[in-house]
Amino acid sequence: MEHRYLGKSGLKVSAITYGNWLTHGSQVENDIATQCVHAALDAGITSFDTADTYANTAAETVLGTALKGQRRESLEIFTKVYWPTGPMGPNDTGLSRKHIMESVNASLKRLGTDYLDLYQAHRFDTETPLEETMQAFADVVRQGKALYIGVSEWTADQLRAGHALSKQLGFQLISNQPQYSALWRVIEDGVVPVSRELGISQIVWSPVAQGVLTGKYKPGAELPSGTRATDVAGGANSIQSWLRPAVLTGVQKLVPIAEANGLTMAQLAVAWVLQNDNVASAIIGASRPEQVAENVKAAGVRLSERTMEAIDEAIGDVAERDAAQTAANAPKTRVV
Repeated sequence: MEHRYLGKSGLKVSAITYGNWLTHGSQVENDIATQCVHAALDAGITSFDTADTYANTAAETVLGTALKGQRRESLEIFTKVYWPTGPMGPNDTGLSRKHIMESVNASLKRLGTDYLDLYQAHRFDTETPLEETMQAFADVVRQGKALYIGVSEWTADQLRAGHALSKQLGFQLISNQPQYSALWRVIEDGVVPVSRELGISQIVWSPVAQGVLTGKYKPGAELPSGTRATDVAGGANSIQSWLRPAVLTGVQKLVPIAEANGLTMAQLAVAWVLQNDNVASAIIGASRPEQVAENVKAAGVRLSERTMEAIDEAIGDVAERDAAQTAANAPKTRVV
């Protein structure tokens, strides 16, 4: 397993991070979830990402149980705060000092650890002063509850403002967690250049575009049963925009490229995001242990310039590149 520095910090993370969004505590039985985590460990993955909102806190509990007994110092455990949790009362969401302080304590308890390696703002909170949020994160670090601070889906301007405050307050803002794949490239023109300037790395989610880049969805064909596209509770609504014929046709053009490189389609997709030098790690999920073992083979793969060009030609104009999409998809007010 390849390991990369996260931002300008001294923290190294595995190039593949195991994440449990939409699986642990909901789609996948706990024993299978534990098997997937152990498969990740066996494959050399040391970084694990979750969030308090996943399965309304249950995902953190499942991950903590699965990691029980492992040497804590050999792991990098990430979680996030922002979205509603618990009974979803008026203070059970957002990035207020109250919610951050209560959430970090609850996450530590569920994960069974004394500290987090990375604590992340799951979105930008437009209704709380940024100074309040960053001061709370500074205190979380000083109290030893988190070693580093990151964010998720922040715009270039938000990253710049947050980074400036973190420097003033004496802690490091070292990462951003955006969606990124060969089909979703909105971070390339704004977020990535600013992040390189500030010393912030990307930990990217959905590198296989929620399974679309595996090639299992064929243009004009029925959706395979048991897949995310047919599971209303497992993300069917969020995947719909990728099921357009033009997108699926472009994805099928990637099949010979993957074969020529001796890779599965999923491995090609993960290897593609890891070619970006601002990407420290790609998050993969799994509903079966064997999926972890296969996808982790993308770590360390170097795609040639010719292969990267061929991927661009295959995808063509169906890839979303508009930098404004990060802000457009962000919550304008808190969800309660």
